Amino acid sequence: MFYADLHIHSRFSRATSKEMIPEVIEQWAQLKGIKLIGTGDFTHPEWLREIEKKLNEEGNGLFTLKKQYRLDVPDSCKEDIFFILSSEISCIYQKNNKLRKIHLLILSPSLRDVTKINHALSQIGSLGSDGRPILGVDAKEVMKIIIDISPSSMIIPAHAWTPHFSVFGSQSGFDSLSECFEELTPYIYAIETGLSSDPPMNWRLSELDRVLLVSNSDAHSPTKIGREANIFDTEMNYNAITEAIKIRKGFLGTVEFFPEEGKYHYDGHRSCGVRLSPKETIKRNYLCPVCGKKVTVGVMHRVEVLSDRTEGFKPPQALPFKSIIPLSEIIAEIKNSSTQSKSVFDTYMKALYKLGSEYNILLHKDLKEIEKFDSKLAEAIERMREGKVYVEAGYDGAYGRIKVFGESIETEIKGQAILF
Repeated sequence: MFYADLHIHSRFSRATSKEMIPEVIEQWAQLKGIKLIGTGDFTHPEWLREIEKKLNEEGNGLFTLKKQYRLDVPDSCKEDIFFILSSEISCIYQKNNKLRKIHLLILSPSLRDVTKINHALSQIGSLGSDGRPILGVDAKEVMKIIIDISPSSMIIPAHAWTPHFSVFGSQSGFDSLSECFEELTPYIYAIETGLSSDPPMNWRLSELDRVLLVSNSDAHSPTKIGREANIFDTEMNYNAITEAIKIRKGFLGTVEFFPEEGKYHYDGHRSCGVRLSPKETIKRNYLCPVCGKKVTVGVMHRVEVLSDRTEGFKPPQALPFKSIIPLSEIIAEIKNSSTQSKSVFDTYMKALYKLGSEYNILLHKDLKEIEKFDSKLAEAIERMREGKVYVEAGYDGAYGRIKVFGESIETEIKGQAILF
């Protein structure tokens, strides 16, 4: 069994850390407990050259970092890490008299295939301007180009419910997969749930019964690697991994953010500090109670609109999942400090040295062993594993908060506490 994070970004993507380079990505994959990591951004010419320079092609569709680039990690976290060629494409186009903005995650089996894909896509738009290129072409046409060139490549709608750039997004998406991909819909084997939704939310849409629900970090900095991931039990090669996605054999489930922590779980208007549940949004006619403008409709609301099943429905083929809070956030809450503080980082690293990778601590380590390190941390992780958490839902681009201790969280709107 191993954990895989298939969707990240390189230093060449907008709003991404300069530390997102192969050697640091590999280092943090080990610290997190991720065995298979996406390269991200293979469409970017400079990043592809860096991939070719620093990674070995293993002949099985996967890559490893060359020895001279490897960085130190605690012995408790050391692991052989594999890379899979991945990239994200932004398709912005008009369809049926509406502006569409769809992001696609691409997985490919070889540098040869990627070179051909990049050449074809470069005829449509600039690949060098951003690690996630913007192409003014129908997502279906981009998909057709890729699978015609590389039938083994896989296309997955990225963060499928995000309001602004996703296949089901409230601002520029579609109401179904078939409306977007038409005759190519059978070649969509999976969708990425994104940080603001989890499997139970997706189970409410019967159309998604035929596709696999995958989860990835979409990391823009090393510390965000593994905040969501997939659990595989397959051979470590490209064909086995993509086949597991297609037929669900060897795919065991996902590791999830608590969806309320995602930036677009609830509706709202960030500039006014307004967070609304779907019912509140409808009651207020989709208008911000502070400024009167339209609010951004979030993922939970969009699920309510498109769902044809009641909340709590679980299809028979549903796979298990585990919800986690990043270890640094748990430590920061215990210390009543910022996740960026030196104290939190020092404690985080001490925990890894003593107990193993972050995933090992969050998901597997015996609580008695954690208690020997820090009794409060053991209590927090036990509460997280049992789902005993307090939530403040994210909205309109602002992350939510998940707490394991304390009272329920209130949201202040113009001095008035509003509980949802």
